[in-house]
Amino acid sequence: MSELPEYIDGLPNICGSEAKIEEVIKNRPDNVYLSGPTVDFNHIDSACAVALHMHQPLIPAGGDDLQTAEIISNLQYMMEHPDIGDNHNASVFHWCYKRIGEFVPQLIGEGKQPRVMLEYSGTLFHGLRKMGLDDVFDCLRAVTCNPDYRNAVEWLGAPWGHAVAPSTPVQDYRLHVKAWQHHFAAVFGFEALGRVRGFSPSEMALPNHPDVAYKFVKTLKECGFEWVLVQEHTVEQPNNGHGPELKHLPHRLVCTNSKGETVSIIAIIKTQGSDTKLVAQMQPYYEAKSLSRWELAGKSVPPLVTQIADGENGGVMMNEFPPKFMEVAREASGSATAMMNVTEYLEHLLASGVREADFPGVQPLFQKAIWERFQPGDGPEKLAQVIETLGKEDHRFHMEGGSWTSDLSWVDGYENVLGPMEEASALFSEKVLKPGIPTSDSRYRNALFHLMASQTSCYRYWGQGQWTDYGREICRRTEAIIRHDFQFDKAS
Repeated sequence: MSELPEYIDGLPNICGSEAKIEEVIKNRPDNVYLSGPTVDFNHIDSACAVALHMHQPLIPAGGDDLQTAEIISNLQYMMEHPDIGDNHNASVFHWCYKRIGEFVPQLIGEGKQPRVMLEYSGTLFHGLRKMGLDDVFDCLRAVTCNPDYRNAVEWLGAPWGHAVAPSTPVQDYRLHVKAWQHHFAAVFGFEALGRVRGFSPSEMALPNHPDVAYKFVKTLKECGFEWVLVQEHTVEQPNNGHGPELKHLPHRLVCTNSKGETVSIIAIIKTQGSDTKLVAQMQPYYEAKSLSRWELAGKSVPPLVTQIADGENGGVMMNEFPPKFMEVAREASGSATAMMNVTEYLEHLLASGVREADFPGVQPLFQKAIWERFQPGDGPEKLAQVIETLGKEDHRFHMEGGSWTSDLSWVDGYENVLGPMEEASALFSEKVLKPGIPTSDSRYRNALFHLMASQTSCYRYWGQGQWTDYGREICRRTEAIIRHDFQFDKAS
């Protein structure tokens, strides 16, 4: 099977080879870490895992006129305008994106066992390549593809455009997930894609509306993902509505929809805390050092302390993380507390005789209240009535999903950007998806690229003003492209 080209007609390869991607995932090996150098799972007391999330949005800022400005990476804008805000950090960000590719070979050369998980958005990949920062890819390719290093680095899947799952149309979110797989395979190859088993949702946003949560997990499972990272306070125990108790063991995220259909996936719980400080100072390692083996399904297993943080944002990640990561990797290697990546940990756990069914179950936040009044299978109309009633009775109840912060809504106050997003999505569905336009069609790829770029969370995270203007402008361009390119298409 030939590898994918990284660019087609000037755009990143985000669609058109779905059959090839599905074949790669279908035929991948069951285990990817047990066959390589790994830790002595039976003789460690505990383990820790850290993940680095990397992202830069695409913005219409390559010119003075918003409606005609070229869509460029926010990193490029930072480099071109170093006098604004924190833009002077752009060169450090550039180094942050590649430095794991420098750290891992050095540590392995010392005989150590470093471990780290990486999650990069598709918009970041595209922006870096378009800026000509090929050195980032060269560094990352070594630790991704070289058998001497690749067991130390685990890549996590993500939505291509850094879209938040609870407020992104479900059919579009699926397109983001598939587009990221396309793009990653085009950059690093099919073998590397076959090793991607975990998924990191942008902003740690987990849908809690039963129908949306079901579609979210179903998408991940059908795209070949085996586990998902979730924030501690976005899930609850089904029997009492409380948060998970055994936070450092894998769980099963079980989602049931209004029709009574159920799907589940392994959930790895990221505990609460100041994300960048915890990762920069390698707190998961020190917490893990205080733990000993737990019992699970009659087996003695080491707990796994897991955290994720922005890999470049903030002084602690720019300055404190590198020396602390190196120090901990050296200290942990061969010790009773190991650095492990999640898939590596799961492969050991399942090989020991523990089954996925043995993991405790959790469900998205606030669903216990729903299931007390709603029988799965009663349908979406009855579900809507129950949700409306619960919202009137308890101001804390909502169906906006949960994310890394419980005090930030991805919906309230953003109607002026959500409206255009929904309109662009509806037009894409009507003119592109429903008529069955081939995903290999250049018009499809162009429309999809703009649609996904418009759904980046940054257009809401940074508040009203310039960022919402960016989001609305990309939505406008998406609609204009669809109306122009598909107006004469007989199929539409």
